[in-house]
Amino acid sequence: MLVEKVDLTKVKPYGDTLNDGMVQLSFTLPVPFGEEGKEAAKQLAVKMGLDEPSVVSYQDLGGGFTYFIMYGKCQHTVDFTSIEVPKVDVDIMSKEEVEEYIEQNIGRDVVIIGACTGTDAHTVGIDAIMNMKGYNGHYGLERYKGVEAHNLGSQVPNEELIAKAIELKADAILVSQVVTQKDVHISNMTNLVELLEAEGIRDKIIVVGGGPRISHELAKELGYDAGFGTGSYAEDVASFVVTQIVERKLV
Repeated sequence: MLVEKVDLTKVKPYGDTLNDGMVQLSFTLPVPFGEEGKEAAKQLAVKMGLDEPSVVSYQDLGGGFTYFIMYGKCQHTVDFTSIEVPKVDVDIMSKEEVEEYIEQNIGRDVVIIGACTGTDAHTVGIDAIMNMKGYNGHYGLERYKGVEAHNLGSQVPNEELIAKAIELKADAILVSQVVTQKDVHISNMTNLVELLEAEGIRDKIIVVGGGPRISHELAKELGYDAGFGTGSYAEDVASFVVTQIVERKLV
């Protein structure tokens, strides 16, 4: 069987065949359900740069709104070989390796506190990292020997989180932000760093951000030490925290 070689300098979407550019997208328009709305969706897809747009499903949402699912062919390409994405620079250790690293290089319990701050009430992310059972077969920090983990839960004010960090003499603060509408996470995360600086303890604590829209690049821009997005587990965060403690001589 002859397999066509992929040109990584000109990558485009794959549907049925290589380089056919086929994509699926969905969106809602503030227009009544009907043929006119369907045509509006197709015209919008053309202006997005899609060829041969097709509405495969559309649904009346009521109140003059319609939801569309479409197919179309994208003609644009990207040079995959030129892409550089800032990532957390750390060798990921297993749970057992982290525990051994703590014992050999730190010699005391590492105190880590985590919370969903501000008005964010979604704890699924911080629970996956902190709670003993963890997520997807990856145990959380509460199960790690040599780690004293404190999960403060949801809707924790930044001031309360910092006060707890000072009380517990925390080595690291983990901040989870799931709610990102109107970039509310940006101001909330920035506020935490500003408060830590005002307390004069920013350089003494490792600060990590996490969430579906939190990249390492964004976290660094906001004054954090690292950012972990979807697909991250407790060992990823733990590996970064413990190595940073040693590298920054915070033992």
